[in-house]
Parts: sequence; structure tokens; C-alpha cells
Amino acid sequence: MSDSSLHTLPASDRTDVIARLREALLGASFTADGLLDLLGAPAYAALARSETVPALRATRGDTPLEVLVRLFLLQQPVPHARVEGVLPVAECLETGWLVRVGQGAGDAVAATVDVRPYGGSDGEDWFIVSDLGCAVGGAGGIGSRDEGVVLGVGGASTTLANITVRTPVSAALDLGTGSGIQALHAVQHATRVTATDVNPRALHITALTLALSGAPAADLREGSLFDPVRDDETYDLIVSNPPFVISPGARLTYRDGGMGGDDLCRSLVQGAGERLNEGGFAQFLANWQHVEGEDWQDRLRSWVPRGCDAWIVQREVQDVTQYAELWLRDAGDHRGDPADYQARYDAWLDEFEARKVRAVGFGWITLRKTGSPVPSVTVEEWPHPVEQPLGDAVRAHFTRLDYLREHDDAALLAGHFRLAAEIVQEQVGLPGAEDPEHVVLRQNRGMRRATKVDTVGAGFAGVCDGTLSAGRILDAIAQLVGEDPVLLRDRTPAQIRLLVEQGFLEPA
Repeated sequence: MSDSSLHTLPASDRTDVIARLREALLGASFTADGLLDLLGAPAYAALARSETVPALRATRGDTPLEVLVRLFLLQQPVPHARVEGVLPVAECLETGWLVRVGQGAGDAVAATVDVRPYGGSDGEDWFIVSDLGCAVGGAGGIGSRDEGVVLGVGGASTTLANITVRTPVSAALDLGTGSGIQALHAVQHATRVTATDVNPRALHITALTLALSGAPAADLREGSLFDPVRDDETYDLIVSNPPFVISPGARLTYRDGGMGGDDLCRSLVQGAGERLNEGGFAQFLANWQHVEGEDWQDRLRSWVPRGCDAWIVQREVQDVTQYAELWLRDAGDHRGDPADYQARYDAWLDEFEARKVRAVGFGWITLRKTGSPVPSVTVEEWPHPVEQPLGDAVRAHFTRLDYLREHDDAALLAGHFRLAAEIVQEQVGLPGAEDPEHVVLRQNRGMRRATKVDTVGAGFAGVCDGTLSAGRILDAIAQLVGEDPVLLRDRTPAQIRLLVEQGFLEPA
């Protein structure tokens, strides 16, 4: 990416040109499905790893789709004559989507931004705009250049989009919008969307992403975190994939928060409570420190603002050496002067040592504003695969919390329940044994949890179809196993609560 291209962006106010460009992209099947059909699965997957050679080999022809892939995804100059008839070239040159490369009969054009097809949650054909060479991060590293660089879609972006609760709301806020992917999702179900970023270039690119995707515009505001938000503004949904990397200094704006340790993520979470409307959700990706002598779960509980339920899931933990190496590679520092690399590595470890940090966790933080005098805060570790998108499962988690909060043990036993869809039972024990050593219920949907239950719990769950109350079912089980029904009613509600909380049972 040249210095000139970094400081050149297409005009975002020429809606006529953007509409024609979108029409041309769709007409050539420059979509997520079209790319997969053209490139094949291996080359398509290689692009997500920042490897372009397979895609270059697959686009040596002259079809409109191949021309667009080379131009916008692979950032290759394409002869002017090949682009004519595929795109409105004159208008794209005038408004800055393309620039001329070379002169004379062999002149070519090149893209000034990366344009990447992105499939919406309901099958919409959207496009994410980003700076050249920054569509994805990963092992290749985008390099240590910063200068306001704007990244495209990566794993973190899609993770946040997939876990976000998608219900119609009046107002949504995207903090640190970047290339605009979260705002793009939000404008589909929010009447009003505000998107903020400390980088004015990101706001411009977000405007391009929304316009090229045929989506409504958002209210774009420059500033850090909640600074651009007025004191009287509140929201039904707040989302943020912030620059959460815990680093010595703030060398790279796109990833380094500029605050000490995990203070940026803490400030973001703590500040969300007063910005949420009753019943509203705030959802973030974050890093947090594992500090010597401190329980990491207690650390995160202290972040939760007053008046909010919280569900915090730690998805991954890295020791400080793994963490430093990951982000040094992301910046491309491993490809430079070995002495500089070592000095930067030392600086990371010095920072962690001074703070007594032994590891760094990564995960999801979801808040929900509640009127309950006793909010629920769940902090757990779940590194296993989950079903995406997960937004409905997140919303259902908090709905179940409300149910459990409103029902004491007596009300629970009077309630009716159904076994959730796609639950299987596994029994483990020695071959030929009369009884299993233990029974496991396993989900194939949502969080895909597994939980150990006793034979009463397994039998109870197996007959829950909404017909009989929990108490009636326990009475029948007590008669079958020869147990005192009163004692069974006393000791079983805790197990029922766990099965409801984790989504194995649903109130009928």
C-alpha cells in the first residue's frame, strides 16, 4: 500500500456513482457465493489466511468476476481495456475508487480501497470497504504502518456480529466502528444507529461500506469511546470490538487501546451501564489480565456496572509470551531487524512483569440493563466450539435468568418444562455394569454445553414435555425408585435450576 493510496479515499457523497458501482458488482456475481463458486473452497479459505497465490491462479481469465477479484480483492493493476464494460470506469476514476497506473496504450487502473463481499445474516449481499492490504489480519501481519489504517473483516469482527442480539430496537451505538461491519448489521434492525471512531478515516470508510451495501446511513461521530455521545443519549443496543490489545504504549491505533493494561476494556464496560435503556444489551469483545494473586473471575465481576446483569465468557487464555508473539507477528515485527524485534519483545514482557500479569484472557462480555435489585453476574470459561450465530442463544440466556429470578423452589416445582431441542444423553460406565458411572446431557445447539446429571436428573429431563408439573414428575420418579417424595422434592430444585439456566430445559 503506497503512501498516496493511504491518504486517498473515494468520495462518499456521490451516491449515484456508488449505486452504479454496486449494480456492476452484483451484476458480475461479485458476492460471497460468487467468489466461492469461482475460486473453489481451498483458494477461498486461503484468502482468509492472507494468502493470495491460489486466488491469483484462479483468476487468470477475462470474465467480469475475475477482473473484479483481481482489482478489489487481490489489489492487482488491471488493464484499462479489461475494466471497461465491467465498471463505470470514468466515474470511478473521477470519484477516487480507481486510480490510473502507467500511461499510454498499456495503461492500467488500480483500486484505492479493498472491497470485499460479505454475506448478511439473512442472505443479503453486502460489501465491506477497508484499506488496501488490511482486509484481514492473521499470520501474515498487516505490517507496523498505522497512520490511521482501517482494517476490514476479521475473525473478531464476525464473532461480535454473530453473538449480538438481533431484535428491532429504536437506537443502537457502535463504538470504534472501524470499517463499519457492526453498524452495517445494526442499521438492519435499529431505527437510529450512531457509530463512533477516534479515526476520521474509519468514519469515511464506514460511510462507504454502508452506501455500497445499499444500507441506510448512520450518524457518524469522531471521538474516543463514549466521548462523542451526549449526556442525554441512551441506547437499546451498544456493541464494540475495541482496540483491546494489552501492549506497552499505543503504537498502532487500530489495535492498541492507549490505556494501561486492560483499563480500556474495563472503562468501556463500566461506562455502558448509564448509556443503556431498560432491557437494553451491551456486547463487547475484550482482553483481560490474569494477575498473580487475583482471581480473574473476580476481576471481571468488578467491571460490571450497577443495575446490569452480565454474562462473561472466556474463550481463550494465552501466557504472556504467546500473547506478545501473536501481536508482534500481527504488526510484522518478526520480519524486521532482529534487534528491534527483541527490544519490543522485552518491552512487552517488562510491562507484564511490572503488572504481575501471568496470562491474558479473551472473550465476550454481554450486559443487560435490568430493574432487578439483585442483578445476575455469570463469569465462566468455555473454550469449546459453539453454534454461530449465537445472538438468539444470548437473548434466551437472559430470558431464563428472569424466569429463575422470579420463581422460588415452590414455584419451580409447580412449573412445567420441556426438554430443549437436540439434546442427547450419554452414559459412561464399565462394560456390563448394571448402572452407568455417570450420565451426561449434551446440547447440539447454541453453546453446545455438556453437563453431568444423576439418574433422577436424567429421568426428569427425559420425560419433560410440558404436560406434567415438575413436582408431579418427581413424585412419580420417587415411587419408581422407592425414595421419599418429600426428600426428593427438597434436593432436586437446584439441579432443575442448573438445567434451566444452561438451556437444557425450557419453561413450557
